[in-house]
Amino acid sequence: MSMIECFFSNKYAGRWDLFEGLSIWREEKYRELQGTYPVIFLSFAGVKTGKIEEMKSVVKQLITEIYDQYRNIMKSDQFGDKDRMAFQSVNKEMDDATAYMAIRSLCNYLQKYYDKKVIILLDEYDTPMHEAWIAGTWDHAAAFFRNFFNNTFKSNPQLHKGMITGITRISKESIFSDSNNLDVVTITSDKYAAAFGFTEEEVFQALDEAGLVKEKQGVKEWYDGFTFGSHTDIYNPWSIASFIDGKGKYKAYWTNTSGNGFINSLVQRGDADVKQTMEELLQGRSFKAEIDEQIVFNQLEDDSNAIWSLLMATGYLKVLKTEPEECENGFMAEDDIWYTLALTNYEVQQMFRKMVKGWFTGSVRIPYNHFIKALLTDDVDSMNEFMNRIALHSFSSFDIAQGVADDDAPERFYHGFVLGLMVDLSDRYVITSNRESGFGRYDIMMKPVDRACDCAYIIEFKVYKSYKENTLEDTLANAHAQIEEKQYEAELISEGYASERIRKYGFAFQGKKCLIG
Repeated sequence: MSMIECFFSNKYAGRWDLFEGLSIWREEKYRELQGTYPVIFLSFAGVKTGKIEEMKSVVKQLITEIYDQYRNIMKSDQFGDKDRMAFQSVNKEMDDATAYMAIRSLCNYLQKYYDKKVIILLDEYDTPMHEAWIAGTWDHAAAFFRNFFNNTFKSNPQLHKGMITGITRISKESIFSDSNNLDVVTITSDKYAAAFGFTEEEVFQALDEAGLVKEKQGVKEWYDGFTFGSHTDIYNPWSIASFIDGKGKYKAYWTNTSGNGFINSLVQRGDADVKQTMEELLQGRSFKAEIDEQIVFNQLEDDSNAIWSLLMATGYLKVLKTEPEECENGFMAEDDIWYTLALTNYEVQQMFRKMVKGWFTGSVRIPYNHFIKALLTDDVDSMNEFMNRIALHSFSSFDIAQGVADDDAPERFYHGFVLGLMVDLSDRYVITSNRESGFGRYDIMMKPVDRACDCAYIIEFKVYKSYKENTLEDTLANAHAQIEEKQYEAELISEGYASERIRKYGFAFQGKKCLIG
């Protein structure tokens, strides 16, 4: 976005040295455009608060800084005292109504001064909306930005062109409901597809020039995988530039710089199916989903596919293939497409692994891997100590979705626990959940990669029900009874596991109390 600003902005008129040698400079019709427009460049990337008054205050400060760049034009005889007073009224203390009109008014001043309409660039328009959604202030934030965007883009006669970036498709987003003439380019569009990142040819050429020829395969495994339209093997420029600058050190550069609170919240708020799918993704598997790129924030609570749509849009998921949905009459529906999705690359996988482990640490003083050690050594006392402390400190993290019934809260916590288990054990166990075995569906099954060294595990979760159980011990007993009655070990026995090499655990919960046995 800053390069686009430099190309069009009259502040950089005559700076041909910035673009000489680049593809755009080869054609005279484009060279003639360089440095010829007044440009307003605004970024909401730093609006990192969900508190509505703080959010508006930051936006007003950003607008004030834009005005500061052009205060000298008010010295011109083209403007009268009324214009200068209106210009001065735009400051960080301005009211909301002034803020709504501020960019449009500035366009009017610039058009009058330069005798040319204005280009507006807005980067990361939806970052404030992410923060508002997490904080539960989405409706208030949407009301503010709807007015701001309408005046800035919809009813602005001095606007020549506008460019807006974000991860949420804007054509049906309610804060853009009053806007039209939008050319929306998404991750599935072929338009500009190769311009969103480095191609593999460009990456390998850069590695050659940096003396990192031997790292091509490693770089491909870590950082390849982004797909835009029909273009595959697209790389994140930040990750590649950081890798080369780091002299070939492999690290999750992009995910460490991203604001992952929104993604974290999406997965935590997700239902049991979302967490089970995340479990499969972390094990390197793929899944199918219907993707609607026009899903908006207020649909995230009700449609799990909206989560996958946003994860795909943000680059955390890649498209392996697409196929139309088959109708009952045998025909293929063009508009209903199934996407096969997987984690984009190893860098993204590392980010999610770290995120999941973070759910089980925070204020808990017992190191997370102590629970893993206790589980694998049948140290029931240590398992109980850890789970009771982690439930006390972390339970609310898995019950933050609005409108979730109390009875649903434990299930969210348990399936988060499934993800937590596999973060440290995925290289040692094949972990599955909610699968059929015997005459029912177990909660967790862990099959060891090395049968000679490790046992297999069956884990059943039970929530205390006062109408049928007197104590938490009764709940635990019912968990074990279900394991036996439903013959959950049948799958393991059929695969040749000896009964004495199968460990069966019940996890009984009552509120934030836990009993394991």
